[in-house]
Amino acid sequence: MNPIGNLNKLFDSRIRLGVMSVLMVNEEVSFNDLKQVLEVTDGNLASHLTTLEENGYLKVHKGFIGRKTNTTYSITKAGEKAFKGHLSALENMIKSMQ
Repeated sequence: MNPIGNLNKLFDSRIRLGVMSVLMVNEEVSFNDLKQVLEVTDGNLASHLTTLEENGYLKVHKGFIGRKTNTTYSITKAGEKAFKGHLSALENMIKSMQ
């Protein structure tokens, strides 16, 4: 049995793994908060968020605070299911190596 066969390739990136981890425990997180927590550049974070959004794992909410734009992200049901499946696959992989 292939120990990595059930891992989700979209979560290979440490940044996407970090984004999903943050969103699993927070209802909604702003772009700036994600950038600060993950310590990444705007462009790098934006490209990873786009990948997750295109795969249906994130919802994007654009709004304003005063005159400033405010973009926040939340996890979708599909994203939650996929991430939980990935975590389960990681746990099973670790257990199978013991």
